[in-house]
Amino acid sequence: MTTAETRGESLSIGEVAERTGLSVHALRFYEREGLLVGPVRRTTGGRRRYTRVDVDWLLICVKLRESGMPLADLKRFAELVRQGPGNETERLRLLDAHQQRVEEQIRALEECRSVIAWKVGVYADHLARGQADGLWDPTA
Repeated sequence: MTTAETRGESLSIGEVAERTGLSVHALRFYEREGLLVGPVRRTTGGRRRYTRVDVDWLLICVKLRESGMPLADLKRFAELVRQGPGNETERLRLLDAHQQRVEEQIRALEECRSVIAWKVGVYADHLARGQADGLWDPTA
């Protein structure tokens, strides 16, 4: 953590981009789309300034998006968080539905990985025995 962060000072859009892995363009998009839980403060010159809380929230958003959460669901989740206490059940419903989708994707990928591993084994075995001719050759 930098000295600025430990004193609670704000971060520039470039610093936040570096910490979150989001581009400056993506950060502006997140703000326009209402994906942040609070308003981004501005300097007197109009430059965006972010807090540690903003960065922490953005890191959660990054993981939710990377895991395939639809933008509409992320917007709704951010809206609920902005509203404050009292809607935790709805937040949990959104997160639980997303978790189920992710678990289904993981199961599907595990099935794919199993087929690929089997096929790699078939090819490796045939090549090791010097019998690769005709392996899945539609012209044979």
